Amino acid sequence: MQEQSADAAGNSSPRQERESSGGCCLVRGPIIVGAGPSGLAVAATLSRHAVPFTVLERSDGIADLWTNRTYDRLRLHLPKVFCELPHVGFPADFPTYPTKHDFLRYLRSYAARFAVSPLFGRTVTRARFDAAASLWRVTAVSAADGGRATEYASPWLVVASGENAEVVEPKVKGRERFAGEVLHSSAYRSGERFKGMRVLVVGCGNSGMEMCLDLCEHGAMPFMSVRSGVHVLPREMFGTSTFGIAMKLLKWLPIKLVDRFLLLVAKMVLGDTERHGLRRPKLGPLEIKNVTGKSPVLDVGAWSLIKSGNIKIVPEVESFTGGSGVRFVDGNEMAFDAVIFATGYRSNVPSWLKDGDLFTEDGKPRAAQEPSSNWRGPDGLYCVGFSGRGLLGAGADALRAAADIAGRWQAAAATGAKISSSSV
Repeated sequence: MQEQSADAAGNSSPRQERESSGGCCLVRGPIIVGAGPSGLAVAATLSRHAVPFTVLERSDGIADLWTNRTYDRLRLHLPKVFCELPHVGFPADFPTYPTKHDFLRYLRSYAARFAVSPLFGRTVTRARFDAAASLWRVTAVSAADGGRATEYASPWLVVASGENAEVVEPKVKGRERFAGEVLHSSAYRSGERFKGMRVLVVGCGNSGMEMCLDLCEHGAMPFMSVRSGVHVLPREMFGTSTFGIAMKLLKWLPIKLVDRFLLLVAKMVLGDTERHGLRRPKLGPLEIKNVTGKSPVLDVGAWSLIKSGNIKIVPEVESFTGGSGVRFVDGNEMAFDAVIFATGYRSNVPSWLKDGDLFTEDGKPRAAQEPSSNWRGPDGLYCVGFSGRGLLGAGADALRAAADIAGRWQAAAATGAKISSSSV
């Protein structure tokens, strides 16, 4: 098979691909799985290193999660300075907390600036390491070509498909008997069509809280089902970002002490959340973030509606009871017109990555002796965007992974080494 060439921007441009099922395409540079913020950041940085790359993306555009699975009123929960991708900041006229549409404009401009042209509609179904050829063999199915499978081969594989690739929706007994609408938060856009309806939101994270706020503002009657403890913090303290304050304090103080400070100020600003049904966990918000990756809720207006009773807190759901009924774990039952599962997402990496031993069965990087090295695995395998540190962490991982790949690429070039089609 003919080897691919690299265009000026660094993207790999195939001169030829075998049309038969199972055809193999040897690419120059790494294969990047995912065209969200993480994949774009890696591609842009590789471009700056003059290293070619191939991006495989299952959807029909960049940033599928932000484009197709987020609600209309969504804004970045952190100030824009903490959400920039490497090499390019947000435009000066963007608000401190950019909207969903602002962020998508930024990402599209970013991709255009670095001429990142993913191969869209390619769903990766398998990736394995061929030790004999020292190549990663990545099989992707093309929806546009009737499900034709193509195998892409490269010495390097960057997993950038994200922590939020697949929805998580719990199995609740009796769901098939519920007469109202049941949907995941990924399908929620606005509370407008729920006006006058009783809506149960299952989940009390940032999305669940903000959807309850949106429902309330559109004239619905939201109820929020809370299963476990949750930390609610004001988005800003003393006129500046709570996250920014925490990052500065962590440079000088241990995490437990920073958590104590955040909770003390939160109680001063918000009051006692437990009085209104939101029990705080024993571990502090930053400790929980470090251990589980779960972020505290940064309040954007829902808390005042909880205190006023416009958003009502109810226990964990036990089952659907038929008709419009829902039974809770405390034995009480209530009727609802709709139920929204704001229960988050998960990685899908274990379903297709068959080698490398970099990920656990639940799709998270294995803990390394040195946490800062979790982005790199054996045999040319890398992961970007799985640190649990949001866009800031993804950017840092992208810089490290791209620099490491560039070093290997340049070393091979200096010795005259070449990946030939005979390796495939």
